Amino acid sequence: MRILVTGGCGFIGSALVLHLVQDLGHEVATLDALTYAANPVSLQPLADDPRHRLIEADICDAEAVEAAFAAFQPQAVMHLAAESHVDRSITGPGAFIRTNVVGTQVMLDAARRHYEGLGADKASFRFLHVSTDEVYGSLPPDAFFTEASRYDPRSPYSASKAASDHLARAWAETYGLPVLVTNCSNNYGPRHFPEKLIPLMILNALEGKPLPVYGDGLNERDWIHVEDHARGLVAVLERGRIGETYLLGGRAVRNNLAVVEALCAAFDRLRPEGAPHARLITFVADRPGHDRRYAIDPSKAEAELGWRPTKVFEEALEETVRWYLANEAWWRPIREGRYTGERLGLQKAS
Repeated sequence: MRILVTGGCGFIGSALVLHLVQDLGHEVATLDALTYAANPVSLQPLADDPRHRLIEADICDAEAVEAAFAAFQPQAVMHLAAESHVDRSITGPGAFIRTNVVGTQVMLDAARRHYEGLGADKASFRFLHVSTDEVYGSLPPDAFFTEASRYDPRSPYSASKAASDHLARAWAETYGLPVLVTNCSNNYGPRHFPEKLIPLMILNALEGKPLPVYGDGLNERDWIHVEDHARGLVAVLERGRIGETYLLGGRAVRNNLAVVEALCAAFDRLRPEGAPHARLITFVADRPGHDRRYAIDPSKAEAELGWRPTKVFEEALEETVRWYLANEAWWRPIREGRYTGERLGLQKAS
């Protein structure tokens, strides 16, 4: 297949593109604006692969998006491009509205025009919109999100993603675009921009810096390895029912403090000269509006698609630490340039 992937130089996007091309043999065009969190180095393994092309363009640029559709003639779209860091959305929500809402509208319009011109090939075309479990808000203890959960976004980020979900479904109902929607839990794994919890803690521990844990550290998240997520997205694209939503989770609910402690234990094994790394844990002021619990019940995707998460969290977490230890060339330019590990999200917007 020819698949257009937006945001393919990002964390989840790069894992997906590598899987589509290297493992499955698809032809992929990556459409990416190469903003701060994108890293083309993540797709370096495909540099000489004729099955992949990189199109540097903003999804809010309707002319550039139309040109990408015309040049590549995709048989499917997997839309991942988004601003995704809650802390940054607290400081500057405008970028999130622009990319996540307006950008999604531009993509949907371009996909609709492309779809309407496909003729006999319309039957196989799909538009997969990739979203987050944060659109559902905060759960009580021991509860789980399902596809029937009520939307209740609590941050500018989650509100912008909720809006994009509604747009995708509206284009399906109004224009007949064959849309699929996924909502995933927190991802982890290699090539993750180090503003997020796990890569930030890994690099801070490596450098002997404090490991800042928000509030009491007991906010819970369901963790899915990025490679399991990529496989789940392909399963939805290939076997999902048009118009349906599928929740993709890792069945690995952990509170933030437990995650950081597991990372410290991994570092104690891999870098014992710095042990005990747990001494670096520091509790800091909580994030404004910090949701207490997210957790996904992925039963629908497992039953309908034959997909399920395969990674054991603590084992895959240590594999992730090993990847960062072995790939300084990937993260060092980021750490010394675009993001040095500073706290985000508490300052007032200017």
